[in-house]
Amino acid sequence: MTTRSAESPELVALLAGRRVAVLTGAGMSTDSGIPDYRGPDSPPSNPMTIRQFTSDPVFRQRYWARNHVGWRHMHDTLPNAGHRSLAALEDSGVVTGVITQNVDLLHTKAGSQNVINLHGTYAQVVCLSCAHTMSRAALAEQLEALNPGFVERAEAIGGLAVAPDADAVITDTASFRYLDCPRCAGMLKPDIVYFGENVPKDTVAQAYSLLDQSEALLVAGSSLTVFSGYRFVRHAAALKIPVAIINRGPTRGDDLATVKVDGGCSELLTLLATELTATALR
Repeated sequence: MTTRSAESPELVALLAGRRVAVLTGAGMSTDSGIPDYRGPDSPPSNPMTIRQFTSDPVFRQRYWARNHVGWRHMHDTLPNAGHRSLAALEDSGVVTGVITQNVDLLHTKAGSQNVINLHGTYAQVVCLSCAHTMSRAALAEQLEALNPGFVERAEAIGGLAVAPDADAVITDTASFRYLDCPRCAGMLKPDIVYFGENVPKDTVAQAYSLLDQSEALLVAGSSLTVFSGYRFVRHAAALKIPVAIINRGPTRGDDLATVKVDGGCSELLTLLATELTATALR
């Protein structure tokens, strides 16, 4: 069934009285000021692939320069009404947990406790050789010392656009100096699953387990174009667990959805939280 109603009684009716697992994508965070990759109003975006990052030092230099600016904006971004609504639904026992394709940590900032960061987070860096990890904030201090004034010069140009992977659009990156692993001099990379990489198997297993213990799947703000998210819709359908989708525009999972609502996450999840919390308290 597909509905385009701004107030969706079908959505409430489907999820009422059920324990709900939630899968979120980039559309969840657009109201916090982070652009979607594929939404109808998204700017053109070509995310870097893992092959580009590992094989070409010029690509790495460009990425780290842009990330050096972009991660700060993501770090300062605040959760929106949709994030807060899902945290409230978890607190009231309706939502079992959130599987998110986003790396922005906004669900955690909003107060959600059971969050599976499918694609990692912007806040950590990992060495591809020895697996040493460090915080993005610690690396930022070192990069700032190597590139004094770089952030200020980039921001002075104005109009920065920050992508969902904390990549800021900056044109002048040729002078940027980046660092290798302090332990083994290996290649450092944000602890984010790049395009062309696989989600760690234990993370996928954790997400499947959450879904197996739930009675419905709610997808919010994902086009499901990438298989890493779409697989959970297929899994739910195979288990005959009802699927509800909230998204602006079509998704790859529409044919498997019991209810599809074409709309924004913030307003619809706020409505949903009010209705489902009231139902749970009766």
